[in-house]
Amino acid sequence: MNILITGSAGFIGYHLALKILKTKSNVIGIDNVNNYYDTNIKKNRIKKLKQHKKFFFYKIDLSEYKKLNNIIKKNNINIIIHLAAQAGVRYSIDQPRAYFKSNLEGFFNVLEVSRHNKIKHLIYASTSSVYGDSKKFPLNEKNTTDFPLSFYAATKKSNEVMAHSYSYIYKLPCTGVRFFTVYGPFGRPDMALFKFTKNIINNKSIELYNHGNHLRDFTYVDDIVDGIYLLIKKQSKKTIPYEIFNIGNGNPKKLLDYLKYIEKNLNKTSKIKNLPLQIGDIIKTHSNINKIKKYTGYKPKTDIKTGIGKFIEWYKDYYKIN
Repeated sequence: MNILITGSAGFIGYHLALKILKTKSNVIGIDNVNNYYDTNIKKNRIKKLKQHKKFFFYKIDLSEYKKLNNIIKKNNINIIIHLAAQAGVRYSIDQPRAYFKSNLEGFFNVLEVSRHNKIKHLIYASTSSVYGDSKKFPLNEKNTTDFPLSFYAATKKSNEVMAHSYSYIYKLPCTGVRFFTVYGPFGRPDMALFKFTKNIINNKSIELYNHGNHLRDFTYVDDIVDGIYLLIKKQSKKTIPYEIFNIGNGNPKKLLDYLKYIEKNLNKTSKIKNLPLQIGDIIKTHSNINKIKKYTGYKPKTDIKTGIGKFIEWYKDYYKIN
């Protein structure tokens, strides 16, 4: 099987590629390696993936339709796992155009190449942010998602709707996966775990929005990857071959508790700068994962204590900190 992963230099894309490369499948990775965060981290992920003979990488942007189409034809792609996107809620407040280009135009091109090349299954990343400020917990796939609080979430909701139309019109099997706060080794430097760890080590203060009273369904990256992997051969057999799944841990924790585990692992106390709730931020996420459990047997295995420990171990090794 030849699997295309868009965003293979990204956090989740990298870990998913590693998992698939342990099987008999080939992984064709594409990424534009943009500078939204430190490109060295992205380049190092690619370098590690290139150590595998079954990994092939192309640096292209999703807006380059012809190049994308040629890669799919040349490599005889059967499955597309679309993880490339402009990520981040806060950045979407300042730079909405970047999200329009990558998450809407880019996704349209992915849908188009999928239908023209008779792709057997398109799995694409959505986000728990589509639930907006829902008060019905745990968040169920049937909950309304019509009121996103950020433009990032709005683009992801749009992806779900676009995919549904392609499933209906062209019978393209599409599966959307709504991720809940992903963390772990080789993670994104713009996310709390990375920023907190870096600042605590460097004796700098950390910014706590909403005084750290957020509740997040923190999900370890290996659990996210397991969820995606279990779905690869499980495309919908419905008349409209379309599905949406939450992939989370199902056990929300306070950001303040998350911080305590980081401090414990580093054996250091943080200097806190308390800030009000940021516009576009959601106070609580809590996933209902019964649907994916029933469909695939998915079961998250890593609690935050273990997951944070693994991240800090990686961080110290990566940045050569004793």
